[in-house]
Amino acid sequence: MKIFARRSRWAALGAAAAALLLLQSPATPAAAADYYAAAQGKTGADLKSALHGIIKNQSKISYSAVWEALKVTDQDPNNSSNVILVYSGRSQSKSTNGGGVNDWNREHVWAQSHGDFGTSTGPGTDLHHIRPEDVTVNSTRGNKDFDLGGSPVSEAAGSYTDSNSFEPRNAVKGDVARMILYMAVRYDGGDGFADLEVNDSSGNGSVPWHGRISVLKQWNEMDPPDAFEQRRNQIIFDTYQHNRNPFIDHPEWVEAIW
Repeated sequence: MKIFARRSRWAALGAAAAALLLLQSPATPAAAADYYAAAQGKTGADLKSALHGIIKNQSKISYSAVWEALKVTDQDPNNSSNVILVYSGRSQSKSTNGGGVNDWNREHVWAQSHGDFGTSTGPGTDLHHIRPEDVTVNSTRGNKDFDLGGSPVSEAAGSYTDSNSFEPRNAVKGDVARMILYMAVRYDGGDGFADLEVNDSSGNGSVPWHGRISVLKQWNEMDPPDAFEQRRNQIIFDTYQHNRNPFIDHPEWVEAIW
């Protein structure tokens, strides 16, 4: 009954959220208009290909450098000494990064084993899908696909998990969707890594796929990009990788491709 109740709640919100997305102008900085020039007017596979051609041009950082970058990209806007943990929503001291039980570490939202890229420079260090998270919660999420349902996650109120899926709290459902879809566009097998793709499975294991696309599309509509996510995208572009997550700037492109 709990799973059904959450599904019903999201279904009820879906139409209104989708309408809101259509009314809103994309939260795209003026300088980004030229950045996406090659993608304008395209849909489907053509749009996906054009976006890949744009965002594949990026600077790369080491896995050790990710620690310091996250302290900037995920800084708590109300406390410059802290970062916000993505699933937990907790504001935690930047200095408590590490491997201890109550530390925060580097969560790969596109699970590393889905394509076996580990911590390789490239997908394994791409800030557009790496976020700070409590060590225990990170372990609980593991390499599970994203879906609705399961039991409450300790230390991550509003998140749920079962044997093969993880449902993040409502406030970051859209963030998760847009990070996953960024990865599916950025990494297409052409630069020495697996071709990452989304599908509608919640049991992908170690294959280079991530799900579930039907749920991720709903989350993108129900939780549009907020100021924190937009600021994060801009910092990654300006300071670190010099590429953008197009689905933060243009969330309507999710439906246009998938």
